[in-house]
Amino acid sequence: MKIAVIGPTYPFRGGIAHYTTLLVQHLRAHHDVRLISYLKQYPKWLYPGNTAMDPSPDASVLRVDSDRVLAPLDPISWWRAFRMIERDRPDLLILQWWTPFWSPMLFFLTRMMKYRKLAIPTIFLCHHVIPPDSGIFDWYLVRRILWRGQAFIVMSEEDFALLRRALPKAHIVGTTHPPYDVFSHAPMPRATARARLGLGQDQPVLLFFGFVRRYKGLRNLIRALATVREQLPVRLLVVGEFWEDERPYRELVRQLGLESAVEFHNAYVPNEELAVYFSSADAVVLPYLEATQSGVAQIALGFEKPVIATSVGGLAETIIDGQTGLIVPPGDNAALSAAIVRYFEQQLAEPFARNIHDTKETASWMPLVRLIEELAAPLIAAPAEQAAPTPSPRLF
Repeated sequence: MKIAVIGPTYPFRGGIAHYTTLLVQHLRAHHDVRLISYLKQYPKWLYPGNTAMDPSPDASVLRVDSDRVLAPLDPISWWRAFRMIERDRPDLLILQWWTPFWSPMLFFLTRMMKYRKLAIPTIFLCHHVIPPDSGIFDWYLVRRILWRGQAFIVMSEEDFALLRRALPKAHIVGTTHPPYDVFSHAPMPRATARARLGLGQDQPVLLFFGFVRRYKGLRNLIRALATVREQLPVRLLVVGEFWEDERPYRELVRQLGLESAVEFHNAYVPNEELAVYFSSADAVVLPYLEATQSGVAQIALGFEKPVIATSVGGLAETIIDGQTGLIVPPGDNAALSAAIVRYFEQQLAEPFARNIHDTKETASWMPLVRLIEELAAPLIAAPAEQAAPTPSPRLF
């Protein structure tokens, strides 16, 4: 099958770029795939990070051949991408959706396909149907763009329900987020990782990883830590760029007397350094107030690191409560602190890690590849315009 995929890849950084790269690598093991990627992504006013580029000196595991032609605010680049699709006439087009920012570009591509009568089946792979902090205009864009797809893949029950609300007759299927185990092929011994960070070998250590925004719930974790510290000498590593003012977080730490318990690393971590932080931690904590999925959870599972998370989006589907981690209600600081204390007092790190290892034996990208093949087959057999979308069962 000839497939065209649109999405970011190296040298851009972040979970969507990693996802696109790994998806294309696994699709290419079975199909002829062209990846149409970006020259530029977000303008600076939308991207508070220091850079959109991956600083990793060795990105060999994340490199994949692509045609880098797209720029979000350059309609000429959209035309170039469309002409590639028109010349190739692929059997299937995979468009990724995670933010309405890409709506003008996706509208142009799908509109031109209809105008030129290109009956190419289109599958939308939805990372977030509606991103956190969205408004009514975002809902308008979801409906305005996504109805042009013939099938949709989502990665959480929450996104399934959101997309069903937006497109009641859409053909929607769900799948789990594949693990990001590409970063853990050369794991670092725990003792070595802790020595590099100056951490005690026997001290309980938690890791909050990824860029910091309000909905990530870091304030709740800091407040919960104050309660935990009344019983256990737990240390918290906060590792990732702040996409908002860092000072209120540091002030909260000071007010709670946690200066010696919380360590901030306000920087994007290159891929080669991930093992230092994940190997040094006893558990990863995702205290999100809202979310649909988390690439951080997939990295943690790749390192066979248990996760303490809130029951938002697909986290409760990714983390098996009581087996590979612990799940608590979002915004419940008492429940979060109790789960952390339980994790260490009941010594759950080792059995949870074993369960993650056993789960990884069956978890891979192949179920997603097979799902794409199954969705594509009937769409290819009939012209895209005639393939009427119908409600579908959940496949989680």
